Amino acid sequence: MEFQTTVKWGFIGCGEVTEKKSSPAFGLIEGSEVVAVMSRDKEKAKSYAERHGIKKYYSDAQALVSDPEVTAVYIATPPSSHATFAIMAMKAGKPAYIEKPLSADYEDCLRINRISQLTGIPCFVAFYRRYLPYFERVREIVTSKDFGKVLTVQIRFAVPPRDLDYTSGKELPWRLQPEVAGGGGYFYDLAAHQIDLLQYWFGPIIEAEGYAQNMAGLYKVEDTFNACFRFNNGLTGSASWCFVAHKSARRDRISIVGTKGKIVFSVFDYEPIVLDTEEGHEEIVIPNPPHVQMGLIEKVVKHLQGKEICDCDSLSATPTNWVMDRIVGKI
Repeated sequence: MEFQTTVKWGFIGCGEVTEKKSSPAFGLIEGSEVVAVMSRDKEKAKSYAERHGIKKYYSDAQALVSDPEVTAVYIATPPSSHATFAIMAMKAGKPAYIEKPLSADYEDCLRINRISQLTGIPCFVAFYRRYLPYFERVREIVTSKDFGKVLTVQIRFAVPPRDLDYTSGKELPWRLQPEVAGGGGYFYDLAAHQIDLLQYWFGPIIEAEGYAQNMAGLYKVEDTFNACFRFNNGLTGSASWCFVAHKSARRDRISIVGTKGKIVFSVFDYEPIVLDTEEGHEEIVIPNPPHVQMGLIEKVVKHLQGKEICDCDSLSATPTNWVMDRIVGKI
């Protein structure tokens, strides 16, 4: 792969996730600009391009990838199409940056990795929480000598249904369409961040078992999940997710217990980090930047410029899909 002085992005997909989380960051980073956008709905692509000052728009993904001005491709579509577009980009010699999870299932992740290896073109994944100051602080604490040896981890997540989940015959959100999201409903979309963080800090999970059930019957895919898992270093953990809970049961929490303390933090609500050690009780407030993907996108751009190495690639993201597929019983 040749290094780029200026990374010129083409977007495949221009949905909600691109509006604030990612799109502004691509234009704010030095040596990065957005030159084209694509949506199957041509009017949507045109509107997005006009609102964001992007000079080209397409309704065909291959046309965008083939544009000689586009030198890298951001894929912001539902997971079922991630592998197709990533492989299309890499075979054209253009690096890909994919919204998480890497793909709809583990087998497609392996396909992406194989093409990346064969072409020598990198593929990155938007597990941006790895680089947010909030989670960097958590990592700093749990890997310090003051926290001691990490003994166990627990994920507890429960949220009430969204208004969109009560469709009364209308089309369900794409996350609840198994042929689009890969099954598992909201699980693949949200649990991916939690599982990725833990593996980024503690190494790969090599054993995972779980149960996935549809308990509320609001839609056809599973809404409640329970799991246990073991990391390569012997650390064990457990997890539960419920996406149809009563509002009083709402919870977004990961607990990590060490020989010298305990830390509790959230992954989506960004509540104060709670740390209890022999030194006492502490609550740590760390704000997020306005565009949460900016730190990761900057690392990707610098990687493509040859200035540093970004390790948030498809190879590092694949174990998360393996764990999720194990929990829902795909493999």
